[in-house]
Amino acid sequence: MNDWFKFSSNGLFAIVLTAIGIYIALVILTRISGKRSFSKMSSFDFAMTVSIGSILATVIVSKSVSLQYGIIGLVLIYSLQMIVAAARHYKPIRNLVDNKPTLLMKNGQLLKDNLTKCKVTESDVKAKLREANVIQLSEVKAVVFESTGDISVLHGTDDKAIDDWIMDF
Repeated sequence: MNDWFKFSSNGLFAIVLTAIGIYIALVILTRISGKRSFSKMSSFDFAMTVSIGSILATVIVSKSVSLQYGIIGLVLIYSLQMIVAAARHYKPIRNLVDNKPTLLMKNGQLLKDNLTKCKVTESDVKAKLREANVIQLSEVKAVVFESTGDISVLHGTDDKAIDDWIMDF
C-alpha cells in the first residue's frame, strides 16, 4: 500500500516518454485509418473508442505493459476497425455489427413498446423534443432512437411528409 504514494523522477520520466510515444502512435494510426476512427456510427465504433482509451491509459500508467506492446495493441484495434468498416458494405456483416434504428414516436404518438425495448423513458423523449424546439406534438413526424444511441427528432408542418428513404430502417 505504501507504493501507491511513492514518487520517483524515473517513474515520472517513464510516464512522460510513454505518453508522448503512445500519443504519436495514436495520431499516426488515426491519420492512416481516417476520420471514422473516432466516429460513433455503430456499436463497433464505440467499442473501438473505448478499447483505444483503455490501451492508452494502461500503457501510460502501468509498468507491466510496455510502449511497444501498447503500439501493437493499437495497431491491432485499428486494423480490426478498418477490416470491419470495409466488411460493413456487405449486408450480413452490417446486420451483425450495426444496431438498427428504432422508431420511438410517429405522428405525435409515443410507441411505448419501443420505448420499453430501447430502455428510453418518456422524459428522455420530452427532453429531445424540447432540444429540437418542438412546441406542439402535432409537429412531430417521427422520433428515432438511432443506431449510435442518439435520438433524432423529425418535425415540420402537416403538409410535409418524411421521404421514405430517410425512414428506411
